[in-house]
Amino acid sequence: MFFSLMAVQDAAAQGGIGLVGAGLAIGLTVIGAGIGIGQIGAQMAAGIARQPEATGSIQTASIILAALIEGAALFGLGLAFLKF
Repeated sequence: MFFSLMAVQDAAAQGGIGLVGAGLAIGLTVIGAGIGIGQIGAQMAAGIARQPEATGSIQTASIILAALIEGAALFGLGLAFLKF
């Protein structure tokens, strides 16, 4: 904790607080995307276990949702790179 506060203070002193913010933004974006895709995978497996005959439609919907989440994560990455 203390080391990270010192790193933030050093970055602020050098005018790089925006870079710290960009790093935090993309980090939180990737964590959120990982959690979202994990939830999709868990619910897909549960749905297929309950209704094996609907496997195709469940997988299709899950892939589309995962792609939308990945798109949001890539959008966050692009915004973070704007600071660099």
